[in-house]
Amino acid sequence: MDELLYELRDGVAYLTFNRPQARNALTFAMYDRLAEICEQANKDRSIRAMLLTGAGEKAFAAGTDISQFRAFDKEQDALDYEARIDRVLGALERCRVPTIAAIQGACTGGGAGIAACCDLRIGARNMRYGFPVAKTLGNCLSMNNYARLTALLGPARVKDIIFRARLIEADEALAIGLVSELVEDGAALARRAEELVREVASLAPLTLQATKEAIYRLRTKPEKEASDLILMCYMSEDFREGMEAFLNKRKPVWKGR
Repeated sequence: MDELLYELRDGVAYLTFNRPQARNALTFAMYDRLAEICEQANKDRSIRAMLLTGAGEKAFAAGTDISQFRAFDKEQDALDYEARIDRVLGALERCRVPTIAAIQGACTGGGAGIAACCDLRIGARNMRYGFPVAKTLGNCLSMNNYARLTALLGPARVKDIIFRARLIEADEALAIGLVSELVEDGAALARRAEELVREVASLAPLTLQATKEAIYRLRTKPEKEASDLILMCYMSEDFREGMEAFLNKRKPVWKGR
């Protein structure tokens, strides 16, 4: 079974995270395939817009598949992981065509990062969005991810959701502009997402491309060094504890080291 479904139809690229049995948790292969598709869209001028969804009703994407972290045993593993995610999310953010995320269920961790990189987001009423890493793994985000989130939500709200490990639900998501529209359920989300992506795909592509690039340039700044923060988290006892507790379905015991 393909874990990331891809279809190009009438100028629209459709991407579906397809691990519903795992709430569409993202494998490294899925991340890499997403970056490949973005590069393809940059070269193929027939592609006018891109729609990202998750299979099933429980999740858009519930972060990176945690089992992959068990192989981490040295500092470079943590730095390489965050660099890999930055490369993928950067490819999505810089993709030439407008991107739309249709969100239902859990949109957390890496899935929330992907949604944050999309140009437009719409949601179903069962959506939940956030980065509960302070409750689960005890890791952190990259500087680029913090920058994207702060541009999208503002610094106070980013601190609120990460410090409290809470998830933003549908009404709040609409109120703060995280999503531009809410619909009742998955069926309505699929219909509205199709209408929206077709509307966007029908408009002047260079206008949309220029607008997207201009807004990106307004936000971006030289990357600040953050390897010490990444290593502090990923090399900690708490990260190992969080990973093992998550995989064994128990509550982690944090030690702050």
